[in-house]
Amino acid sequence: AYERRFPTCPLIPMFVASDTVSEYKSEDEAIHVIERRCKLDIDAPRLLKKIAGVDYVYFVQKNSLNRRERTLHIEAYNETFSNRVIINEHCSYTVHPDNEDWTCFEQSASLDIKSFFGFESTVEKIAMKQYTSNIKKGKEIIEYYLKQLEEEGITFVPRWTPPVTCKSESSTSHMRRPVSPAINIPESATKEGLNNKEILNTSSSPSEPTAGTPDDKLDADYIKRYLGDLTPMQESCLIRLRQWLQETHKGKIPKDEHILRFLRARDFNIDKAREILCQSLTWRKQHQVDYILDTWNPPQVLQDYYAGGWHHHDKDGRPLYVLRLGQMDTKGLVRALGEEALLRYVLSINEEGLRRCEENTKVFGRPISSWTCLVDLEGLNMRHLWRPGVKALLRIIEVVEANYPETLGRLLILRAPRVFPVLWTLVSPFIDDNTRKKFLIYAGNDYQGPGGLLDYIDKEIIPDFLGGECMCEVPEGGLVPKSLYRTAEELENEDIKLWTETIYQSASVFKGAPHEVLIQIVDASSVITWDFDVCKGDIVFNIFHSKRAPQPPKKDSLGAHSITSPGGNNVQLIDKVWQLGRDYSMVESPLICKEGESVQGSHVTRWPGFYILQWKFHNMPACATTNLPRVDDVLASLQVSSHKCKVMYYTEVIGSEDFRGSMTSLESSHSGFSQLSAATTSSSQSHSSSMISR
Repeated sequence: AYERRFPTCPLIPMFVASDTVSEYKSEDEAIHVIERRCKLDIDAPRLLKKIAGVDYVYFVQKNSLNRRERTLHIEAYNETFSNRVIINEHCSYTVHPDNEDWTCFEQSASLDIKSFFGFESTVEKIAMKQYTSNIKKGKEIIEYYLKQLEEEGITFVPRWTPPVTCKSESSTSHMRRPVSPAINIPESATKEGLNNKEILNTSSSPSEPTAGTPDDKLDADYIKRYLGDLTPMQESCLIRLRQWLQETHKGKIPKDEHILRFLRARDFNIDKAREILCQSLTWRKQHQVDYILDTWNPPQVLQDYYAGGWHHHDKDGRPLYVLRLGQMDTKGLVRALGEEALLRYVLSINEEGLRRCEENTKVFGRPISSWTCLVDLEGLNMRHLWRPGVKALLRIIEVVEANYPETLGRLLILRAPRVFPVLWTLVSPFIDDNTRKKFLIYAGNDYQGPGGLLDYIDKEIIPDFLGGECMCEVPEGGLVPKSLYRTAEELENEDIKLWTETIYQSASVFKGAPHEVLIQIVDASSVITWDFDVCKGDIVFNIFHSKRAPQPPKKDSLGAHSITSPGGNNVQLIDKVWQLGRDYSMVESPLICKEGESVQGSHVTRWPGFYILQWKFHNMPACATTNLPRVDDVLASLQVSSHKCKVMYYTEVIGSEDFRGSMTSLESSHSGFSQLSAATTSSSQSHSSSMISR
């Protein structure tokens, strides 16, 4: 039945085709090994496929059937991007040691993502989603082909017997075994997730929680008042999980309504709910989340520029949270606060949501365990697709999904612009399927018509910026001043360690002491990408190439400048004795970048060797007619104390074997906050591109 899914299977849409690479059969036909190259159409965001430059991925699968031992071993590994992502999967069908009429099934997989264009977390989520989806579908597929065999009159497959000339003791014992019929694998026995191994027993019924005994009953009034309608089975699950926590968990036991959220998130499968609940309780303890509302005060930047806040409740009594995402400067918030502070603020919002649910339960006299979120996308544009900002958003979603399940009752997305589908393709793989069903999306002013806001929110509390009469005290957001941006070192010193540090590095640039970064290229036609902000002063950005490696990097002692540099490092690579044109060459025209500008770009390398990215102090030009400095230049030079500049930068190299797109696919196009900025300029050559946003 398993072999019938080749060369392609209509029940697996992503499985496009397969070709046989090699095949081996033993003379006695006991061993049959076949290796195939499988072509898959992965369900990944189109933007990610465009960046990766592939439409399909290829896996190699090796199936080893041993009729003598009655085993089928399946091994698979990825061929595409094998230098960036390593996927290994192993499945086996064997005979149960205690009952040879039972089939054992084991499945395990490992995933190791070394690098993937900055989208490592997205790839991990996609891989997990595809893997769990395939596990769920496995029973359906095997049953389909078993039924197909039965319709053809094949109800069992005779056991392998050795040739008549072979009469060994072992083969004789095999011949004495009774013939076993084809086996159906029960769906309930399959578990989700990686490294998952479980024996599937066809004689046992699906493991379901038994209904509670009379001693296990909760008070009916308590259930109705605080928990909602529960079946006897659901009530029993809650009691058993709570009892297990009381016996084994050292620490604060969550309330029944919170335990119930985890049970509902896993369809009342106690084992799965217990696993994610224990992980969440450990996480809460490690990061002191229970005390976040009492011990942590959000920075003033968040209070001023985070365009979100609580606003009354919806028609069902759920607390209502309003987020004006289109008016929020996500890049500015990440640069000014770091991802850790932004995450902590989102966690405090969720903790406040839990508290408000408890209050509303008391006020309305019925259980309220979730809240409604209203997201206004007016003003959303390409600026919001800034990659580190999107990565921060994806990480926040990941943490919230894992630790606050079933807390979102409804999500109303209003005034979705044309750019929204791009953001949605990046974010949606991280959102649980049950959560996605709660999303309602309105384009333009559709929210004002039938089926719009009035179906979910009372007219009296519709915010004024949406045409309502209720004054909404949610901050209006706006651009975060770049004077509030902080360096990676400053952010690192914060006592917030909920996840990894920012991917950006900071550097100081002085007159006569540029900052330089070395990138070694082995294969020509690799792509060097960069993204940097000029935080202070004006600089000149250069790219050089050298066939020989420079001396080990030396950090400038800054003795000549009599300056200390607490907010950034300064590394110089090009030796003073090197001559331009002899020891190294310029591969790009110099790019002058003013204070406050953001620059993104890329360069396709023509030769292997050593490439040096350089940020150099920009000397003010003198007036051509008088040889005297202009007044504007003098004033500007006074603002750059001690001839010091500061940049925050991020660089990445994409190998030639993984790059198949055009240069435009690598550009990070930034715009003004509420409209495309007319001041945006670009510098473009045949082998490079840069974008500057003022």
